[in-house]
Amino acid sequence: MKKVSLLLTALAIGASACAQQNATAVKYGKLITAEDAKKHLSILASDEFEGRETGKPGAEKAANYIAGEFKKLGLQAPVNGSYFFDVPLSEVSLKVTAFNINGQAFANGEDFFLNGLFVDKRIVSPDIVFIGYGTEAELTGTDITGKVVLWINEDKPEAGKTANTSYRMTAGRQAILKAIQEKNPAAIFAANGELGPILKRFGSSIRGGRLAIKKDGGAKLNSTAPVFNVTTTLADAVVKPTGKTYADLKTTAATASQTQVVKSIATITYATEQKDVKAVDVLGFMPGSDPKLKDEVLIFSAHYDHIGLVTTPGAKDKVNNGADDDGSGTTGMLEIAQAFTKAKKDGKGPRRSVLFLGNVGEEKGLLGSEYYTDHPVYPLANTIADLNIDMIGRVGEEYIGKPDSANYVYSIGSNMLSSDLNKIGEDANNTYTKMKLDYKYDDPNDPNRFYYRSDHYNFARYGVPIIFYFNGVHADYHQPGDEVSKINFPLLAKRAQLAFYTGWELANRDARPVVNKKPAGGTR
Repeated sequence: MKKVSLLLTALAIGASACAQQNATAVKYGKLITAEDAKKHLSILASDEFEGRETGKPGAEKAANYIAGEFKKLGLQAPVNGSYFFDVPLSEVSLKVTAFNINGQAFANGEDFFLNGLFVDKRIVSPDIVFIGYGTEAELTGTDITGKVVLWINEDKPEAGKTANTSYRMTAGRQAILKAIQEKNPAAIFAANGELGPILKRFGSSIRGGRLAIKKDGGAKLNSTAPVFNVTTTLADAVVKPTGKTYADLKTTAATASQTQVVKSIATITYATEQKDVKAVDVLGFMPGSDPKLKDEVLIFSAHYDHIGLVTTPGAKDKVNNGADDDGSGTTGMLEIAQAFTKAKKDGKGPRRSVLFLGNVGEEKGLLGSEYYTDHPVYPLANTIADLNIDMIGRVGEEYIGKPDSANYVYSIGSNMLSSDLNKIGEDANNTYTKMKLDYKYDDPNDPNRFYYRSDHYNFARYGVPIIFYFNGVHADYHQPGDEVSKINFPLLAKRAQLAFYTGWELANRDARPVVNKKPAGGTR
């Protein structure tokens, strides 16, 4: 009897779960397939598109392809009859003609990189001030006006806590940096142990020009102290006259306030050059069917740009194809658009309006989404959510070899602004896709800062609820090995289906998700 009762109970539960599914949603969700995804991605991530770098011919080809697909699907062209939303950019190239410490030359992109856009300057400093971790005790009473300072760009160790040593600044370090700049130094050397390997891997791209949104006729240049992110090798050269290493001074600073004037001569000269760059977001719009709800808009976003051609001399593979980052998300967005448009043609279109937003310039600092959210085509007050899809085609390094490797996705940000949105996302997964939703990075204090590093963040800063779908980084992240051949298309399709089902509920439910939390502060 007990076994029979348990069996009947299990069958009843299973029937109940199936009954919760919306048959119409399932019908159109099934149109998102691995086969269709492969067709799109094999074009977007082909060598012909040259890595889709913003401002280059490959990105223009990708934009034209997406617009062509939107047109085939019958989506409206919402920008005065065009699918293209101009994003005014300038390319600012930093030309470092001198960077010497005690006569020893150091190279941009190998030993340091300059963070930000700064007014042309020549700096000659007869000494450099080591300010430890830049604590209040270390800054108080220390004269750094007009001087170059060496700062440990890491969180200071605390008893019982694991210190964040990433070169990406935490909110605490951003506050420290602001306090340092308020004392008007000539320049800041932000030292971090991660930089050596990072510059070895990405230094060639760092040496290229930097894109920025044009403001007041050109990119806005910063007049505050320039922040040079420097390797520990360069830091060692700075402190060498003390007879100690940078590691020695860092060890002392970890347990006590530590400032010291180092008799090292710094000579730095740099200037900037600017030119206009053509760039567009690609928008496809589907008006809602409900007269009372059609003015509200749900956004599906994905960035179509990547990092372009390989610049390393002698490299065999000349193209960073960006199949996962973010060809996979762009493909997912196109598949979701197809599902919604087929539903609309069958008279089952969404009650709310839906905007499909292909962003440019994400790799250059979230530029396309920043410009859109600052100049929205549809009011952000009417934008109910942004479902952002960025890297959904691979197994991330933390899931390789694990049982859930083909059935998970990182969900980031769903609970940052709206507990409603979090529940809607979880219900969609529990009802339809049944993947493992991993919330490891769903934290504004995550040392990787993923919440701040894709296009959803520009919506979140305006209080628009978001979900960021992400598979995690892997060995081919920002490398030529990010190829179509390594994409798990069934997994890509399933993750896109989760975004579709979540969006289907958002676009059709009676009430929009309530915003009941404040946006988290921070920067990319």
